[in-house]
Amino acid sequence: MGGVLRAEPVWVETFTWLPMGRFEKLLRAVRERGGNGPGGGRPWCLALAERVLLVSVYYRTNLTMRQLAPLFGCSPATVCRVIQRLGPLLALEPAPRPVPGTDRLWIVDGTVVPVRDRQVADSSRNYRFSANVQVIIDADPRLVVASARPAPGIKADAHVWRESVLPDVAAGATVIADGAYLGTGLIVPHRRRAGRPLLRGKEEDNAEHQRVRARVEHTFARMKNWKILRDCRQRGGGLHHAVQAVATMHNLAMAG
Repeated sequence: MGGVLRAEPVWVETFTWLPMGRFEKLLRAVRERGGNGPGGGRPWCLALAERVLLVSVYYRTNLTMRQLAPLFGCSPATVCRVIQRLGPLLALEPAPRPVPGTDRLWIVDGTVVPVRDRQVADSSRNYRFSANVQVIIDADPRLVVASARPAPGIKADAHVWRESVLPDVAAGATVIADGAYLGTGLIVPHRRRAGRPLLRGKEEDNAEHQRVRARVEHTFARMKNWKILRDCRQRGGGLHHAVQAVATMHNLAMAG
């Protein structure tokens, strides 16, 4: 049975938001990471470009594997195998170390993603089993620099930050965050004490801080256009691979 979706510009741009030139750049990265191998089983029935598109469609639409199978003319088992094989290969490139003496402004924040797997989630403030996903972006190009492995949604942002690899990634860079990161050494807004209003200068600092920090909120909003980050059915490291893949395609779409 022939599939409906193929690696053609109309479908690639619809589901990945990438022009064909940048999609081909993504394909090269996946190929260099070994994505064109058989994976220890039968040869793939789909070309590499269509397999990468399949993973993108899955992350974009959050359709089930049974729904995706007829769109690509393959079986649900093949869809599952493609996602498990290629999902980790769409990960972000390691963040470059900040060059000493250069002024780099990064922003960190966390968001809560509903997850079905209770091994990586916990009941959080939205009364759903969710995971806390933390991301660092570069303030100027607004590209994702790094993401931490998901933590149970009940954990505070500051606690997740300390336990993640993000402090090592951000060493040498100026990082700003919201008030939830108090005591982490990051730049956070001035606190208002009970019965003691902030001085005017501090209020202006907080307003400028919030204006800049809003860029990470805008990044989360764009990333959550990928519906996998609204209700992740993947188990184990599936959510982490999804966040990394979405960040990679977000960066390619924003670059240039």
